[in-house]
Amino acid sequence: MELNLQPLATSCFVTGKPFGEGERVLSFLVRNETTDEVVRYDVLETAKADFTVPGFVACSWGHVFKPRKVGENPERELKLTAENLFVTLADPTIEIAPENERLVQFIALMLERKKLLRPKGRSADGVRNLYEHAKTKLIYAVPAGELSPEFFFAIQEQLSVLVGGPKKPAAGADGAAKPVEPTGPAGVVEPDGASTPSA
Repeated sequence: MELNLQPLATSCFVTGKPFGEGERVLSFLVRNETTDEVVRYDVLETAKADFTVPGFVACSWGHVFKPRKVGENPERELKLTAENLFVTLADPTIEIAPENERLVQFIALMLERKKLLRPKGRSADGVRNLYEHAKTKLIYAVPAGELSPEFFFAIQEQLSVLVGGPKKPAAGADGAAKPVEPTGPAGVVEPDGASTPSA
């Protein structure tokens, strides 16, 4: 899973104030309600109360602002992979935000299958699964959860924001969705879902 995003902004979306080194910044990945594109918003933690989310928040995280070094390639940060999204959201130095728990659980499962994370059992209290990151050898504690149909239904919207969901039907002049016209020969749909051509 890869997603191309804007790099970290240098100023607060709400106040316009440039970020200072060491200030806490909150980053939000939001699906714009009108265009369906994923946009990143960076906001000073102190301005969070004044931030109105313009769509569905796929995930958010907090971090300390560090200015780019001279000669650093900002293009490197434009590609957001499942691995670096996991590393960002499950950072051992911060608590996983409740709205990100299911997403982190799902990405951990995906990265375990790709052998980028190695399961290391459960935490002492049994409420978190422990994973070792193959590259860095850091241990990440991910909230344990049951991967039930309800789990996947609940995470569906977050995933559709990150990897692209089904396109909405085109609207007609009156704003209502246009009916889908069949493209093949007319047929009869049998009770088992199979279609047989009409004579």
